[in-house]
Amino acid sequence: MATMPADRSPDSTLALLRAGYRFIGERCDRYGSDIFRTRILLAPTVCLRGRPAAELFYDNERFQRATAMPLRVQRTLTGRDGVQGLDGPEHADRKAMLMSIMTPTAIRRLGQLFDDEWQTRLTGWEGAGPVRLYDELGRLLTQVVFAWAGVPLPTSQVERRAVELHAMIEAPAVVGPRHWRGRLARYRAERWLADLVERTRVGTAPAPAGSALAVIAEHRDGRGDLLPRRVAAVELLNVLRPVVAIDQYVAFAALALHDHPAWRDRVRDDDQATEHFVQEVRRYYPFFPMAAARVRRSFDWQGHHFPRGRRVLLDLYGTNHHPSLWPQPELFRPERFADREIDPFALIPQGGGEHWAGHRCAGEWITIDLMKRAVTNLTSSMRYDVPVQDLALDLHRMPALPPLGLTLTNIRRTAQFDDDRARSTR
Repeated sequence: MATMPADRSPDSTLALLRAGYRFIGERCDRYGSDIFRTRILLAPTVCLRGRPAAELFYDNERFQRATAMPLRVQRTLTGRDGVQGLDGPEHADRKAMLMSIMTPTAIRRLGQLFDDEWQTRLTGWEGAGPVRLYDELGRLLTQVVFAWAGVPLPTSQVERRAVELHAMIEAPAVVGPRHWRGRLARYRAERWLADLVERTRVGTAPAPAGSALAVIAEHRDGRGDLLPRRVAAVELLNVLRPVVAIDQYVAFAALALHDHPAWRDRVRDDDQATEHFVQEVRRYYPFFPMAAARVRRSFDWQGHHFPRGRRVLLDLYGTNHHPSLWPQPELFRPERFADREIDPFALIPQGGGEHWAGHRCAGEWITIDLMKRAVTNLTSSMRYDVPVQDLALDLHRMPALPPLGLTLTNIRRTAQFDDDRARSTR
């Protein structure tokens, strides 16, 4: 049996919080191994990266998700008893419920709402002075996804809900006030949405047919029971929150267009180039750092023993930057996708494996579609300046963003914007 490299610290929780996205990758490089053991929150933990590791990690016969995610993550980001922490038939049932919302027609409708709202807000951005793109995107996506999901949201409440959702997203990897704000935001959102689910069920707040609210409120599990109202609220947040989190990727796409201006012309009116660009943004920039599972039953792999119950962390960011998978991984090169198929265990910014039966993000297709639409809007519908500012990404911070959220100035509409608006009003 091979000796698994071990992190030297008796507990690496603080080191993980300090190192952020590079915690696993730096240690793998140090030990010359894509696997090592450590302790996180005092619990023995195995850390992995790379394609073979991803293929192993998403083997549902060997791993389970129940109890794998630390409570601080469940109480802020994912919620308790949601699809991310389920296994077996219960997971299959819940995942099928969420996937039923992600039809091509529904995704196109969300995309059209996104485009329409972008065009509306662009009129306001023009001549409005500096615009912090990340903040604007958070409000835009909040308004759009709530409308799409059938969740009533007055305009006066958009800012509040966007702030709450961002608090949940940012809370797992921080301590102190920011963490507690995330926990409070989740508590308030779950209570509000649980009440909405109940009112939808009794008919006092009817939801549009096929909307996320209707599907989740009316869903019956394998026993024929409605989901508990709190669990239904958790799953509704599992639709709303990830869509709002796409603001990170859109901000990264805008940053990539700024850093690599030749791609502005290449993606304009070229869907294939836009696809390659978006996939490289997803590979290159940091999103969710890692995924967690527990060993279902003891097994050996590549000479290493995995005891039953051991927590395992898969490095999503590190796998997307692994040199054996991605030549020159620290270079932004969208053309790398021109002649390669998407490997579900190599490109894993939103998890790996298969969508329907596995734990890959149900909203990945939405992410790609909205990113492509955003790139088109940024390059075809508007022109803008990027003033001198600190655009360095701090990979120690999770989630990582440009410090000022990418500030734009001198925003103006293009002739194509006016043509598109004229066509839409005919």
